[in-house]
Amino acid sequence: MLELDSITKRFGEAAPALDALSLRLARGEFLSLLGPSGCGKSTTLAIIAGFLDPDAGRIRVDGRDVGELPPRRRGLGLVFQDYALFTSLSVRANLAFGLEAQGVPRAERRRRLEELARRLDLGGLLGRSARSLNMSEMQRVAVGRALITRPALLLLDEPMSNLDAHLRQRLRTELKQIQAELGQTVLYVTHDQAEAMSMSDRIAVMRGGRLQQVGTPEEIYHRPVNRFVAEFIGDPPINLVPCTVRPGTGGAAVSSPLSPASSFQPGLSPMQGEHLLALRAHDIRAVRAPGGAAGVPAKVRFVENLGAQHVLHVELAGSLVRVVTTPGLAAEGDTLHLTADLAQAHLIEAATGEVVRASGRRELAA
Repeated sequence: MLELDSITKRFGEAAPALDALSLRLARGEFLSLLGPSGCGKSTTLAIIAGFLDPDAGRIRVDGRDVGELPPRRRGLGLVFQDYALFTSLSVRANLAFGLEAQGVPRAERRRRLEELARRLDLGGLLGRSARSLNMSEMQRVAVGRALITRPALLLLDEPMSNLDAHLRQRLRTELKQIQAELGQTVLYVTHDQAEAMSMSDRIAVMRGGRLQQVGTPEEIYHRPVNRFVAEFIGDPPINLVPCTVRPGTGGAAVSSPLSPASSFQPGLSPMQGEHLLALRAHDIRAVRAPGGAAGVPAKVRFVENLGAQHVLHVELAGSLVRVVTTPGLAAEGDTLHLTADLAQAHLIEAATGEVVRASGRRELAA
């Protein structure tokens, strides 16, 4: 439905803001562009919308090259961080504005407006001034104003970044429900992994103008392709523990402070030497281990109390490792014994930051 083919954009002599970016978005799909500030997300959106021209590459919507078309002729809907409603107009007038600009007949405007107001639960707001709305209502009106023109693609540029955490959580649910009910194709720009993980069919992780990985939320979380993706996704952040790899017959032996006895990995043939063992905090088990139970001893340095769970920061071989536990297991200064589910770990080459697959191949495919 949307195809970006080798999009490149430079600003002056600096490194490319976008470097040969290629991406495909299917009809009815909700795809998030996720990455830190300055990675090229909003530049990508501006190029798709027609506000910026790429230095190279093509943009196709439903197979049609739209690169030479002005923004108004690309068939796109836009919602920005600033909802940009006409505050002097009513909600009804805000929703109808795009239809009037398109010359849609009055009867058809009325029919579409009433249908959309019902879907977005805006019926009771139509007569109110836009300036009287709360944040949740303003967002629904902004989305409604974009949807009522029936865009081929809805572009959302960090529409929730100015809201508090409680309201963001509520609006994530509302927006995903609206998208699913209407079957709308959505490209969503965010730096917030919780937004991307909770709403997206797929996520495209960006860094420095390049795609790092594209996949479902489960793939991005459980099978990151490199150190950047592994560290950027997940709360608490993933643990990176130094380890040593020695080649063996039909595999490799991996030893680390979490597995000092060495763990044999059949089929794994990375370069020998220093690597990193990446392991989620949920995949490390901590016990008090009275009476010599198995496990690696580690001292608790501080505790994050998150209510239903605690995140323990424990000292292991000179660095801190995060472990998720039930409340009350340990306090600062306690010694616990750690065991790791190494089946869930990722081996990362320290020099390149690439995750080593069981086949020995190093993948950075989008």
